[in-house]
Amino acid sequence: MPSSTPTRALPVSPHPTAATIDELVAGATSRRPFRTADAKSGSRFERVEIGGERFVLKVVHVDDDWIARSLGDLTCRQVTVWSSGLLDALPPTVDHAVVGAARGFGRNGWGAALLMRDVGEHLVPEGDDPVPAEQHAAFVEHLADVSARFWGWRDDVGLLPPSVRWSFFGPGMLACERDRGWPHPVPVLAAQGWQDFARRAPADVAETVAAIRREPGLLVEALAATPWTFLHGDWKMGNLGSHPDGRTILLDCAYPGEGPACHDLGWYLATNRARLPEAKEGAIDRFRRALARRGVDVDGGWWDRQLGLCLLGTVVELGWEKALGDDEELGWWVDRAREGARWL
Repeated sequence: MPSSTPTRALPVSPHPTAATIDELVAGATSRRPFRTADAKSGSRFERVEIGGERFVLKVVHVDDDWIARSLGDLTCRQVTVWSSGLLDALPPTVDHAVVGAARGFGRNGWGAALLMRDVGEHLVPEGDDPVPAEQHAAFVEHLADVSARFWGWRDDVGLLPPSVRWSFFGPGMLACERDRGWPHPVPVLAAQGWQDFARRAPADVAETVAAIRREPGLLVEALAATPWTFLHGDWKMGNLGSHPDGRTILLDCAYPGEGPACHDLGWYLATNRARLPEAKEGAIDRFRRALARRGVDVDGGWWDRQLGLCLLGTVVELGWEKALGDDEELGWWVDRAREGARWL
């Protein structure tokens, strides 16, 4: 946690967790497995009906979920962030949809499950079409709500460590999946993408990104002088939706922890490239202005440093994906990485 950022305590009430899935879904009259195109981690999902209400059950174990393996998640941080009560502290503009959880089953007791209200009818539809401008604007505004709500918060419940966050798709993770015989396709694409990145990116950027992938602490240390907050970690359209009353649905808090707000902004820009109805620069300015309206001092000298470093960090996490795409998109992120490297 940056020493310049005060610790902020939030009033939260922990939730008990069930010991088994059967206990979690007690009274269920229907359970049906399903998959979506966006579900790529290896976890399994079921539609569940209890008392006439519809729910979604997500079951996670490191033996099946390559994302959990890559982040060393043996306790299921998705359950921890809910059971700690932190999700209840989200601003009223954001709905996490979780109603219950179980943990401690399966091999070594590493299995966990989340029970969520079925909000599928309000999620962003699958595809590559841009979302409506008003919906995008609300997502950015509500990201600012989350950041401002937790401004100065410190992780005291054992969520994702910052150094692990920027090791996502790093050499260690890819080596683990290679040794397991590449059981899931995304790490295979990532390995190929990093080879393409080394070939397509300018040498100075490729070398900087490679160095941080080997030692993410270089980036964490550089960001330590900027303010931090709570990070959901995965503001992609597959996790987002809008209630009729305007609240944002924010699902699948798989990478929660403390960190710089611009991390989640960079992730939003990178993972939703085809679906943004405005230029990335416009979204960045929108987020900065939204923070300012919520009382965050964006003129305190930290903004440029944090934004530059976080966009560099986005390339450290997702540069492989950009290297599999077109020259314009890769070039934009290469430029941001070079600018961010000045702050190291």
